[in-house]
Amino acid sequence: MNIAVVGTGYVGLVTGTCFAENGNHVTCVDIDANKVEKMKNGIIPIYEPHLDVLFERNIKQNRLVFTTNLEEAIKDATIIFLALPTPPGEDGSADLSYVLGVAKQLGKIIKDYKIIINKSTVPVGTAEKVRAAVAENATCEFDVISNPEFLREGFAVDDFMKPDRVVIGTKSEKAKKIMNELYAPFVRQGNPIYFMDERSSELTKYAANAFLATKITFMNEIANLCERVGANVDSVRIGIGSDDRIGKRFLFAGIGYGGSCFPKDVQALAKTSSEYNYDFQILNSVMTVNEKQKITIVEKIKTFYNNQLEGKKFALWGLAFKPDTDDIREAPALYIIRELLAAGATISTFDPEAMANVKKLLGDTIEFSNDQYETLNGADALIIATEWSVFRTPDFEKMNGLMKSKVIFDGRNLYDLQRMNDLGYYYNSVGRDVVKSN
Repeated sequence: MNIAVVGTGYVGLVTGTCFAENGNHVTCVDIDANKVEKMKNGIIPIYEPHLDVLFERNIKQNRLVFTTNLEEAIKDATIIFLALPTPPGEDGSADLSYVLGVAKQLGKIIKDYKIIINKSTVPVGTAEKVRAAVAENATCEFDVISNPEFLREGFAVDDFMKPDRVVIGTKSEKAKKIMNELYAPFVRQGNPIYFMDERSSELTKYAANAFLATKITFMNEIANLCERVGANVDSVRIGIGSDDRIGKRFLFAGIGYGGSCFPKDVQALAKTSSEYNYDFQILNSVMTVNEKQKITIVEKIKTFYNNQLEGKKFALWGLAFKPDTDDIREAPALYIIRELLAAGATISTFDPEAMANVKKLLGDTIEFSNDQYETLNGADALIIATEWSVFRTPDFEKMNGLMKSKVIFDGRNLYDLQRMNDLGYYYNSVGRDVVKSN
């Protein structure tokens, strides 16, 4: 099939590349001419494991092409994916200006039947708004449908190529037939394609992310309680995760969720609820708790140093909101950095992929190191904010010779308590006993 993807952000680029990998001809369009030129030359603008191999292969085989010309991109395409930004406004509502702006342009240039697909996460009722925007100028038949993405950063290629399910919102039988054909190669093992109405499809995406965010937040609340009652959150996690009604995933305690999806989607669903005069109390609590959770580690640090952080140097491992991505949107590390700088501390950081993005944001207010050990030179303590695999088995003997003190504040519970005791560390993690052997 001939496919156009409008927008080459995280969702758009993964979508376009993976469809090309299955033999489709995909044209990706973006207004950023510099970005488009780099992609034409095989330079991928995001970090996502395994995406680079597919990206390079499909460019070479001419199944994946890039342009800044929307009319050129959609000319031969039957299917047009809108993978555009929907940033949250100050009130938490999703900004649809990019989506509706392109929809109006499409209405002026489509000449034959097109399926216009909202791939971005959008509020309930957006398909109707896009349909109306296109219809203002369209003179041919078209369908507007909802097809939300369920991609986990760090696993996006596998999630797209082998989806647990595909959700498609449309009442059009013609669109159903084409979409079923498009996704058939991705569900050969029997995973379902769920067809439903557009509004249900739009709400499904928000509901899924809001539930997962709630699950994470609940476990963080349990971890905070564990610290007060003397329980171990790892044991609690195992105990409840073995119940198949609950499941093992998204039960790891930490310093809050971040990224491009959970914060934005929870806010947007809460905003939609308020617009329909419904007080979604659980979501409001989730947002409040998560904001506090991001800086709980800072409160522990302040307590340890009796609120005297002026002149202290902290090594910070991890900047991305999760491992295997360079995404720093709403990353807990940024909140920690802000609080520590405000208290007069200095910070040396390392992250395998996200440092360039943070440097654009923070400039020289913090130090960026070449590796995880360089951050430790003269550090009063180490803070762990992202659970990259490279941080899981460090050379503690080497660390001992670099740090001023054997002190670790771990926001991701990477290390065994007994081992940290044996190594002589002060080790403060989440929802577990504090090791005070130093």
